[in-house]
Amino acid sequence: MGIVWTIIIGFVAGVIAKFIMPGDNEPSGFILTTILGIVGAVVATYLGQAIGWYQPGEGAGLLGAIVGAIILLVIWGMIAKRRA
Repeated sequence: MGIVWTIIIGFVAGVIAKFIMPGDNEPSGFILTTILGIVGAVVATYLGQAIGWYQPGEGAGLLGAIVGAIILLVIWGMIAKRRA
């Protein structure tokens, strides 16, 4: 059941992050939005553990996943801007 919740939270986090940071050169679609949120959660977990906010083995929640997804959208926007 853990992987199902990760996918659901990832999708919700990706949708919220794309709503907060709209743009033309960002990934779209159900699968890419879900991947954006899941990778955002992984990024937030890694950064949170490095800073000391999360204990080892503890993952980021929905807010952390949203922040991580926004970070990824900012990085994606900078890369897409250079290519254009």
